[in-house]
Amino acid sequence: MTTHAPAAPHQALSTPEELLTVPQVMARLQLGRSAVYDLLRSGQLASITLGRARRIPTHALTDFIRTRLDQEAA
Repeated sequence: MTTHAPAAPHQALSTPEELLTVPQVMARLQLGRSAVYDLLRSGQLASITLGRARRIPTHALTDFIRTRLDQEAA
C-alpha cells in the first residue's frame, strides 16, 4: 500500500497580518474616518468585507499610494 504526502494547502491571498482595519489605515494616511470610507466607496482603495468588518489588504494601500504618487508626478 502506498501513501501519498498530503497536498499542500492553498496559500491565502492575505493573512491576518496583511489586513488592516479602517483605524489603521486612518493612522497610516493621517486621514479621518470619513475620508477613508470615501476612498473605499469610490473604489480608489480596495477592501474586503468579512462579516460586518471592512479590511484593507496592505498591498491595496501600497497600490493606492503608488497610484497617487504617479498622478502627482504626471
